[in-house]
Amino acid sequence: MLNNCHLSKLIHKQAERYQDKVALSYRDYDINAWRAITWRKFAAQVNDVSHSLLALGVGVQENIAVFSQNKPECLFVDFGAYGIRAVTIPFYATSSGAQVSFMIKDAEVRYLFVGEQMQYDVAFSVISLCHTLERIIIFDRSVRKNPNDHLSIYFDDFLELGRSRKHKDELERRQADAKMDDLANILYTSGTTGDSKGVMLTYGMYHEGFRVNDAVLPLDDKDVILNFLPFTHVFERAWSYLCLAEGAQLAINLRPADVLRSLQEVHPSCMCSVPRFWEKVYQAVLDKMDNGSFMERQLIRQALETGNRYWTAYKSKGLTPPIALSLKYKLYDRTIIRLLRKTLGLERANFFPTAGAAVASKVERFVHAAGINMVVGYGLTESTATVSCDILGKVITPGSVGRLIDGIEIKIADNDEILLRGKTITPGYYKRESATKAAIDAEGWFHTGDAGYMKDDELFLKERIKDLFKTSNGKYIAPQMIETKLAIDRYIEQVVVVADKHKFVSALIVPAYEMLEKYAESNGIAFASRKELCQNAQIVKMIADRIETLQQDLAHYEQIKRFILLPAAFSMENGELTNTLKIKRRVVYEHYAAEIEKMYADAEAETAHQ
Repeated sequence: MLNNCHLSKLIHKQAERYQDKVALSYRDYDINAWRAITWRKFAAQVNDVSHSLLALGVGVQENIAVFSQNKPECLFVDFGAYGIRAVTIPFYATSSGAQVSFMIKDAEVRYLFVGEQMQYDVAFSVISLCHTLERIIIFDRSVRKNPNDHLSIYFDDFLELGRSRKHKDELERRQADAKMDDLANILYTSGTTGDSKGVMLTYGMYHEGFRVNDAVLPLDDKDVILNFLPFTHVFERAWSYLCLAEGAQLAINLRPADVLRSLQEVHPSCMCSVPRFWEKVYQAVLDKMDNGSFMERQLIRQALETGNRYWTAYKSKGLTPPIALSLKYKLYDRTIIRLLRKTLGLERANFFPTAGAAVASKVERFVHAAGINMVVGYGLTESTATVSCDILGKVITPGSVGRLIDGIEIKIADNDEILLRGKTITPGYYKRESATKAAIDAEGWFHTGDAGYMKDDELFLKERIKDLFKTSNGKYIAPQMIETKLAIDRYIEQVVVVADKHKFVSALIVPAYEMLEKYAESNGIAFASRKELCQNAQIVKMIADRIETLQQDLAHYEQIKRFILLPAAFSMENGELTNTLKIKRRVVYEHYAAEIEKMYADAEAETAHQ
């Protein structure tokens, strides 16, 4: 692994080593086939970007921005910018005009790279508000420019700017001057609780992350990685850089909706994801069991039960399974379980990092039962992703987020808040001195806002400190814990718990509409609209029964007593979701204030009549 190589030189060093080995691949939608990019070609494109940025006059530590879905060009621009000591700022491909305008102005961006038509249209719509912006550079040649646009150029025209190589000496000088404490990125937080803040990440933070992750993850240059999460997400970004440092191949999934198809075409050995992906897989397998023949259902159930016992009772605890169980598991692993993995495109699975939210224990056990090494972890943008993760070969407790990686110090505050200190922790927020002081105390401890505890050297998360609700009866409720329990149900897509200052816990539920419609049709339930479907008494009773089963192990005061099935999903367009699809509770409560008030008023009226 090239651990000590500065990111400004990483791709060039790997090209010297691997030359015509495939570094990147992506689906070309025009010909509907995957195209390969060798390390040599990757390095040449990075070098072209560096020269073209110098031709535009980009200065040392100047901010440039990339507003695109995942594309190879995103990596060309990142590493080309690192080569001249510039700073890249990735924007989520779904960012609104207001968000784009805010980030461009906050970071004083002169050059903005955009991916496809949607990003171009959003960028052009705010150009008059962004006085620092000098040029938009468009990756996709098929993007139609506005007739009044005299500032934009296409990416291939941008690359022509540096063809003369007249800035060769300047490029060599900047690379020689590259420092580990230079800024590499500014990653703007998704802003669930207020204004977005730019988290500063240095080259040194990435390289420390390489060192500590390389020590615990069985990753090498034979691995094929499917990129699923946006490169804007620190988890995917830091993970992808680690993979490149290891010489692994990145298969870039351009469109998130195509991930299942890409899995079956690429057959990756690794892919980082959020728990929701595995919840969907879990629900799909349950659905397959329900719709299969009696024999198919029995075989899959027996195989997964065997796999679950094999992992949960023995392997996860570092114990040797009995010979009879081992033989039974190996038989299933070569037949039924192998077929399940092959159906997903995971027949050569190595390990699969998972973070970003709590993983339901039932889902974690299922994934391991299917013979897939899920590595559950915990991290934040401010910690360059990984703080802790499961370590293969050591005890893994379902529900934990693993063991601390080397070099991270942890302290649990009196209110159970997790405090962190180490070389992967951000120096602060860009141009936000007061926010930095609020987050990082005088002793250098970063206050995560997450509550948790350590047990037998494993870290367990409890709740976001600010998300703890207090009912009017004085009981504290952890909404995310309740929401995680419900989210594994195949009929439930999104959940927002309501409890703060109310007498009991309730919930706003976005059902999985397609599954709900299938249930209605198979049970003879007529409906003319989703609203009518969500208000149907049989449907409400069915969901209520499933919730009752899912929350059996909750304390009485934590259990959901009332809920509303919503006929429309939460969305980014309505401001209810962040770009990372996290729910903005305050906005959701505001949008459904009348429905929430009526739900509690109806409950009061019913109690009064009893």
